[in-house]
Amino acid sequence: MTVQNMFVYCLFCQTERTEYVAGEIERRGVHRAFSPTIVKRQRVKGENKDVTYRLFPGYVFVYSETELNTSAEFKEIRGIIRRLGNVEDNFLLKGADLDFAMRLYQKDGMVGQVTVFKEGDNVRIDDPMWKGIKATITRIDYKKERARVEFNFAGTKCSTWVAISLIEGKV
Repeated sequence: MTVQNMFVYCLFCQTERTEYVAGEIERRGVHRAFSPTIVKRQRVKGENKDVTYRLFPGYVFVYSETELNTSAEFKEIRGIIRRLGNVEDNFLLKGADLDFAMRLYQKDGMVGQVTVFKEGDNVRIDDPMWKGIKATITRIDYKKERARVEFNFAGTKCSTWVAISLIEGKV
């Protein structure tokens, strides 16, 4: 199956039940479901360590080979609070949100270290994961080799810290 033919949904769930929800959806025959993760860098005993966290705590992305009736098919799954999107679109992700979700799928739900270019005061992300998304670096922690990124997903302003590989020079 090609990724272009995939139907993609995003569910907001009780944070502590995201793994259960994703697993239950896959047990019911849906192609793939996960709560995406991101590598953040933390300083532990004077050394930087890469640690994995939830990119969107409480959210599960669902990838199906067929269009789903999410009202009926997910009704009995405990922990789902609501579906993102519009009823007119059958709650399918669209546009930049769909593109972002498909890049998550291609990375099996894991956002790794991000390449950042810096020249003077100008900083930009140069990573395919963030292509097509208005992602802005709002802070850089040079000591911990990480950056705070703000972006929009599903009409909501989001932010996260990401591990970075900083390249200084021409932006």
